[in-house]
Amino acid sequence: MSIVSTEFNGVKTAGFISTWINDYADAANIDSFVVGVSGGVDSAVTAILCLMTGRPVYIVDMPIYQAISEVTRSNELCDLLERRFENFEMISVPLTDVYESMKSALPHVEDASGGLSLANTRARLRMTTLYALASQRQALVVGTGNKIEDFGVGFFTKYGDGGVDISPIADLVKSEVYKVGEAIGVPKSILEAAPTDGLWGDDRNDEDQIGASYPELEIAMRFSEDNGDRLMLSGRDLEVYDIYKRFNTINQHKMRPIPICQIPR
Repeated sequence: MSIVSTEFNGVKTAGFISTWINDYADAANIDSFVVGVSGGVDSAVTAILCLMTGRPVYIVDMPIYQAISEVTRSNELCDLLERRFENFEMISVPLTDVYESMKSALPHVEDASGGLSLANTRARLRMTTLYALASQRQALVVGTGNKIEDFGVGFFTKYGDGGVDISPIADLVKSEVYKVGEAIGVPKSILEAAPTDGLWGDDRNDEDQIGASYPELEIAMRFSEDNGDRLMLSGRDLEVYDIYKRFNTINQHKMRPIPICQIPR
């Protein structure tokens, strides 16, 4: 079950988003895009939507101890894009050695984050790489976050995958991303893969980390947006709603502008 309307049209939505991307580039007087891919559906959909503009698109693979399954899906996506689009260019930037160098440069302390600090470092190294490549090419860095991740549970790295110039699919919940992906020809292997942030070097996926699936979180998000009464819920619905509200609350610092101390004049 999801909150996707039966009237949702993946083809029309893809066309609308691709036009929006193109119009934004026109207004910014920038001709090309940089997109980091991970082997997941969000980055695959975003890459294709950018390619549909006809502008040059640099697809960037940035492995850091990446799972073989993720690498395989990324390679399959890039093979497909190379066959379908003439405005496609693949760039591979291995970052494992860079990551290890940074780890070794940090002073040794007991990690109170339980490893999250280094996991987020992977995302921030990738963001730095994307901006370096984009600056060299006078391109825009295109974000790949969806609505649930960016504005629901805040399941992204601040100044990592959250550091982008534009965010074309951030108004789509995950189920809608899949519908668009089906409409624009994302490989079946990517559509069927369990969503994962790929930051831990093991086989944990998003549901393992959050404690709820994206379809469940979509329902909880809609219930919250509709100001539903928590007392109306029970069982798994209540459990997921509480998970959603907990993540939404603790991650508000990612979703809101940086606090500024306003000095009285």
